[in-house]
Amino acid sequence: MMDRGNHSGDVSFQIISGNTSQNPSDMLISWDENTILGLKISLSIVLAIITLATVLSNVFVVITIFLTRKLHTPANFLIGSLAVTDLLVSILVMPISIVYTVSKTWSLGQVMCDIWLLSDITCCTASILHLCVIALDRYWAITDALEYCKRRTTRRAGVMIAVVWVISISISMPPLFWRQAKAHEELTECNVNTDQLSYTIYSTFGAFYVPTVLLIILYGRIYVAARSRIFKPPSSCGKRFTTAQLIGGSAGSSLCSINSNSNQEGHPQPGGSPVFMNNVKVKLADSVLERKRICAARERKATKTLGIILGAFIFCWLPFFVVTLVMAICKTCWFHAALFDFFTWLGYLNSLINPVIYTAFNDEFKQAFQKLIKFKRCY
Repeated sequence: MMDRGNHSGDVSFQIISGNTSQNPSDMLISWDENTILGLKISLSIVLAIITLATVLSNVFVVITIFLTRKLHTPANFLIGSLAVTDLLVSILVMPISIVYTVSKTWSLGQVMCDIWLLSDITCCTASILHLCVIALDRYWAITDALEYCKRRTTRRAGVMIAVVWVISISISMPPLFWRQAKAHEELTECNVNTDQLSYTIYSTFGAFYVPTVLLIILYGRIYVAARSRIFKPPSSCGKRFTTAQLIGGSAGSSLCSINSNSNQEGHPQPGGSPVFMNNVKVKLADSVLERKRICAARERKATKTLGIILGAFIFCWLPFFVVTLVMAICKTCWFHAALFDFFTWLGYLNSLINPVIYTAFNDEFKQAFQKLIKFKRCY
């Protein structure tokens, strides 16, 4: 910013430029316009990079799941559906939002405004609700593994995804019924009318506050269940192995210490066959315990990943929904447009963070992703 009181600097600039008739205030305005133009270009580049990164990361997740047979599970189909939803955000919502954020005026007409708002609310809400169904799937899998394993099918995952989209559309559709067409007027703004307080409360609670409470409850229960499974001491072999006691051996194996004084049902154990049978039973138990350890490690990592996703989700979307609700309730409250745009794009950023978290903290995705980068088909 030029100093308005530095007249000597103004004169020297006029002489060098050869325009001695130019008013210093005009030069100040010109300098400000150039600065603003530079900031707009820089902002456009940054937002375009975020959009492009969101597109590529979600495309890679979708392709990785599609090409990797090992990832063809109902749980990963939910993750793939989340990636598709975030991809829609990056294609249908973010590019138009770049133009609107930078230009500060809407020049695409009423119809395009309605389509953009509908896509924005629907896709962003669906992205948030996908986190809920993924957490719900994880909760059922960790608390009722045996029974839920039978019900955890691709069809069930499809039903959960369909429910997500039905709820998202039901949240995004109402504004279309009371929005007045302004074909005869020049539309300069495109935003959801916050004068409808009932809709604002309905949409914000349906799209964010209720899902957030649900996610916190689910994650809390998942965390407790995971810790109980992880730290549960595998000291005994179970009811079928009451005559055997496991003690640690070399290379992670287990040896069986047989109580020579114990008899089964009061009868002596002839020959060596009971010892052999007990050794087989103990080896089976040892195999089961080893699988439990592996499963516990996987559950620990999956729970950690879910916690990171939950934290990133709240960090990205909480400011936007708080401001949206406050603006609807408090008519005298005011937020700078730039701050609101920042909160909006912080929410969009969640669509980039989700696939990054999955590829960075999930070993199966990481390995499949690395093979995909090397142009190897995954099996």
